[in-house]
Amino acid sequence: MTATDAVVHAKRQLRDEAKKRRAELSLADRTAAAASLAAQGLGFLPPDTPAKVVSAFLAIGEEINPVPLMSRLHREGATLGLPVMVGKGLPLAFRAWSPGAPLRTVVWGIREPEETAPLVEPDVLLMPLLAFDRSGMRLGYGGGFYDRTLCDLRARRSVLAIGLAFASQEVDEVPHLDYDERLDWVLTPEGPIRCKD
Repeated sequence: MTATDAVVHAKRQLRDEAKKRRAELSLADRTAAAASLAAQGLGFLPPDTPAKVVSAFLAIGEEINPVPLMSRLHREGATLGLPVMVGKGLPLAFRAWSPGAPLRTVVWGIREPEETAPLVEPDVLLMPLLAFDRSGMRLGYGGGFYDRTLCDLRARRSVLAIGLAFASQEVDEVPHLDYDERLDWVLTPEGPIRCKD
C-alpha cells in the first residue's frame, strides 16, 4: 500500500465514523445548533474582511443547517450564493439565492438555484464537512469539489473558507493529501475556531 493509498483508506474509515457520530445527535440538538450559528453570525471576522458575497449550502441528511445563519446574513445585506455542480472534476460555480427563492433538485438530492439565477463569486465560503481539525483540514465526502473550488478561487483572489460544524465533528487530525485545501475558520454552535497551520 502506497502512502497515498493509506491516506485514502484512513479518510474512508474516518468518514464512516464521522457519519455515525453525527447521526447520533438529536433533533433538538440540531435545531439548537442552527440557532446558535445564526446568533453568532460572522461577527468574529476582522472588520475589514470582505463579506459582500457569501456562499453557503443547503443541508443534506444530518448536516448542520445553515439556513437560519443565511437568513441573518441576507437581512444584514449580504448577497447569498449556493454552489452549483458544473461537471465531474471541475470547480463549483455559485448562483445567487435568497431565502424562499425557487430551487431545483439535482444529483444526490442536492438543491441548487435555477439556471436563470445570476452567477456570483464569493468572498466567504460556508462549507459542509464530516470532520475537521484545528489546523483547518476538512474531511468532505470525497468528491473533491470544494478543494478544487478553493484552489481555483485562491489562485485568483482572497477568499475565506469557513466550515460549519457540530463541535462533535472535531478530531485530532484529519488525514490529508497535498491537494486538500485548508479552512480558515470553523464555526460551531459553541463558537468560532481560528484554524492554524
